[in-house]
Amino acid sequence: MLTLLGCDHQSMNHHDHINLLRDGITAPGGVWADLGSGWGAFTLALAELTGPTAEIYSVDKDRAALKRQERNMRTRFPERPPACTHYLVADFTEPLHLPPLDGLLMANALHFQREKDVVLQLIRSYLHPGARLILVEYNLDRGNPWVPFPISYLVWQDLAPRFGFAGTRLLATHPSSSFGEIYSALSFVPQ
Repeated sequence: MLTLLGCDHQSMNHHDHINLLRDGITAPGGVWADLGSGWGAFTLALAELTGPTAEIYSVDKDRAALKRQERNMRTRFPERPPACTHYLVADFTEPLHLPPLDGLLMANALHFQREKDVVLQLIRSYLHPGARLILVEYNLDRGNPWVPFPISYLVWQDLAPRFGFAGTRLLATHPSSSFGEIYSALSFVPQ
């Protein structure tokens, strides 16, 4: 486990986002999705770690956030072919039309879902055997107005097998002065 030192989540930088994901992505390429991607801080980290030929589906309900993310992607990675990133204005709690995924990233999005079962069933259905799920969340079990339905690492570790995930392990943590810490975890779909 890697523990990152520094400031809280609100002031994390690109390097911090990469460090939360790095140990969960072992090779470039593949087909990935980032659900609830927002302005794309973690999508940019995913793009850096998976390389210019990885296909990424960035999904969020906020069209303006996706447009900003698209501009940031072109600026940060001018060598990345535009056709390799798909920006989908959609609600990830509803079925999405995605190809079978090698990996799925969900960063600070699951804590907005009271009923996690439906979302986790959908997530599992997008992933082929051997695929990876990287979850980034606050390590809390009690919510507040900003993080209404958090899921701590220990709860995720117990919950993951119910939805067909195996090999769950903690990747990294990052301190947060407001919410304790943020963590990243990796889970696999069994072969």
